Parts: sequence; structure tokens; C-alpha cells
Amino acid sequence: MKKYVTPKEAAEHLGVSISTLRRWDKEGRLDSIRTKGNQRRFCVQGEAPQSKPIVAYARVSTHSQRDDLDRQAEFLRSKYPNAEIVTEVGSGLNFKRRKFLKILERIYSSDISAFVVAYPDRAVRFGFPLLEWLCQKGGVKLVVLHEGKLSPEQELVEDILSILHCFSARLYGLRKYQKQVTQAVQEKTSEPDGEVDTKQCLEDQGVSI
Repeated sequence: MKKYVTPKEAAEHLGVSISTLRRWDKEGRLDSIRTKGNQRRFCVQGEAPQSKPIVAYARVSTHSQRDDLDRQAEFLRSKYPNAEIVTEVGSGLNFKRRKFLKILERIYSSDISAFVVAYPDRAVRFGFPLLEWLCQKGGVKLVVLHEGKLSPEQELVEDILSILHCFSARLYGLRKYQKQVTQAVQEKTSEPDGEVDTKQCLEDQGVSI
């Protein structure tokens, strides 16, 4: 006798998101019925109609943390033996990591069934909700094995220093432009009947506003 369950139960049984479940239902790849109350129920006998790979991702910031990278990979492998394990060395602040970008492309294309990380900051240091949104849109199940933070103190310090360096560079650039604009204004005011057009001064110095 067939067993029909709720969409949530079916998604958990098949290891996919509810949006993927609904898409499969629209494509006619699932056995489903409607209850008298017009609620959808799915048959959970058998495996998922399509076997997409599970990708598990491990990351560290520096090559000196290779031992930690190996431990992450082994931990992920112990939880998901059949998963595709992807390891990478790069800052969690860098969204342009080569392997990470390829995973994002696969999520966007719905080419994988699940994306697994040990901790949220293994994927990205900031902006994890954006990754959650992308997985939801792609029908990819996002699995975080631990909700806390894994990063060692040294790595966190390096990330903070990277942020400070970024803002320092921007401030330096603003100071440089400020000096140029001040000089331009002084030159304008020294001209006979000179009127200062601040916007024009900025544009003359290559600053768009």
C-alpha cells in the first residue's frame, strides 16, 4: 500500500527542498494526490526521481591551516560519504574564490541537490542570508552542520585586518581627492569674478557624483 505524506515530510525523506519537490510534481515526476481539503500529498516510496550530487565545501584562509582543512573535509565526508568534497584556501571575505564561484553557478543552475558546510563562515564570512536565498531559488538544500563559528582567532584577526585595509584604502583615496578639490576651488576663487561650481570642480578632478 502506498504511503502519502505532507510536502515537508516528503522533502525530508527525499533530501530536497520543498521548491524542488513542487517542481518535480509539476514535471510529473512524482506520485501525488489531493486530499478532500485540496492539500497536496506525496508518495515517498522509492528514491528521488533524479540523483543530483551533494556538494560539501570546506575552506580555510591560509595554506598554514592545511591541517584544519583536512579535518573539515574528513568531518564532512563522515556525515555525507557520497558527497562531492570541495576544499579551498581563501578568505571568507572574498566572494570571487574560484571553486566557490563554480558552486554558486551550480546552485543557480539547480545542478546539485544539496550544499553542505560545517559552519556558516566556511562559505562566507558575511552575507550568509544571500546564500540561503540563492539556494532556495535554485531548489538546493542548504545544510549547516553546526550553527556556531569555527574560525580560529588568527583567521578572524586576518579577516578584520583585511576589512580595515579596505576602508583605509578608501579613506586614503578620499583624502587624495579632497586635496585635489581644495586646490581646484582655490584656483577658481583666485580668478577674477570667479564663481565656484563644486560639481564642476569634482568632475574636473575625475570624481563622479
